[in-house]
Amino acid sequence: MKIALCFAFALALAMSQPTLAQNGFGQMPANNGGFSGGTMGGFGGATTPPPHNPGGLGTGGGTPLTPANPGGFGGGGGTMMPAPNTGGGNPGVGGGAQQPDPNAAIIQQLQQMAQLELQDYGVQPTQQLHDGAMHGPTPSSIPGARVTTTAELFQLVMSNQQPYLLFDVLGGDQTLPGAIPAVNAAQPGSFQDQAQQGFSQFLQQVTGGRQDAALIFYCASTQCWMSYNAALRAANLGYRNVLWYRGGLEAWNYAGLPTMPAGGGVMQPMGN
Repeated sequence: MKIALCFAFALALAMSQPTLAQNGFGQMPANNGGFSGGTMGGFGGATTPPPHNPGGLGTGGGTPLTPANPGGFGGGGGTMMPAPNTGGGNPGVGGGAQQPDPNAAIIQQLQQMAQLELQDYGVQPTQQLHDGAMHGPTPSSIPGARVTTTAELFQLVMSNQQPYLLFDVLGGDQTLPGAIPAVNAAQPGSFQDQAQQGFSQFLQQVTGGRQDAALIFYCASTQCWMSYNAALRAANLGYRNVLWYRGGLEAWNYAGLPTMPAGGGVMQPMGN
């Protein structure tokens, strides 16, 4: 499965540009797919992300979801089923069966995994920025935005039809391919603070003023509030297509999808 996924994502990784600043809101991607280009310095300096449990977040430790371990995806690539055999069928019958689309099998398996990403911890969504501990159970929905899953994000990347921007709000050593660092957007506070003003200017430039642009925010896992705050800030600024990738880096790793070192580049927005 990992081989098939990594091969599929090689196309996305090939589009990366070198050197992305890690200072808060780093550099912007060049103009492509309808987004205006240019560069922008760091926004007030990056904040250090709150510590999180290394035994179930990201690539380290953890155990698969069990009744005694709610919210755990596990680590080290997870336990996804191997990709189906796509070889021809019985060679003696009409030259063999038609080969299935390998991406269809991958998407089906990712959709089965979505129940872990969408699980309800009984936490009520709030329209205000979260100002408590950034590691802990999160709501299963978010006002002004919507929750997306690994399956949907995979399809978005592979379809090459819709432009989008992916934001890393965690600030760790590993990142999803093409993600733009936006750690400062996780800050608690208000929608009138300096962080919001800087974030507004940043998004205005990276989207070219398009408030219908797909903006995807992620952090560590379903137990991380940082991307929740960032998505709330973007929605409050009037962006109409804000997606909260709640499963985050943990779900991505569990699916066996590739990551890249932080600062490894920016993937261009896709589509028109």
